[in-house]
Amino acid sequence: MPRDRDPLVVGRVIGDVLDSFTRSIPLRVTFATREVNNGCELKPSQVVNQPRVDIGGDDLRTFYTLVMVDPDAPSPSDPNLREYLHWLVTDIPATTGSSFGQEVVCYESPRPTIGIHRFVFVLFRQLGRQTVYAPGWRQNFNTRDFAELYNLGLPVAAVYFNCQRESGCGGRRR
Repeated sequence: MPRDRDPLVVGRVIGDVLDSFTRSIPLRVTFATREVNNGCELKPSQVVNQPRVDIGGDDLRTFYTLVMVDPDAPSPSDPNLREYLHWLVTDIPATTGSSFGQEVVCYESPRPTIGIHRFVFVLFRQLGRQTVYAPGWRQNFNTRDFAELYNLGLPVAAVYFNCQRESGCGGRRR
């Protein structure tokens, strides 16, 4: 796909979160019955529960790491907490899903307060099973630094969705 048409480039996921990479493994993320496609809009009420994540590949001896981040925290105009880590799962065998991996940081549902936030799922191929330590905090996580620290290389797949606060929940009272 030409770079100018790649939704990860258009949505600035490539640049803000990731370097350019070649997708080589199918990654399917589904919230209830709604599959995540790049740039789709999901409401906070649709993403309360952890999604089902299916990973392709053909060798159960190959393991993957899944990272979910929000590069727009606390607001897209001032993302000073970029990236906010929402989920981290390691040692996911190929052909299975996130439920077969080791949850290092539990799923935290998106609750954006200001603006439209991007929520990015990134999949890395591991060199083998390895111990990954939970970061001390979720804010200011850096996917690139994490990949370098654990020798994960470039991603093999990524997908993102947009989410904003639902009207009618909270806000100013008169």
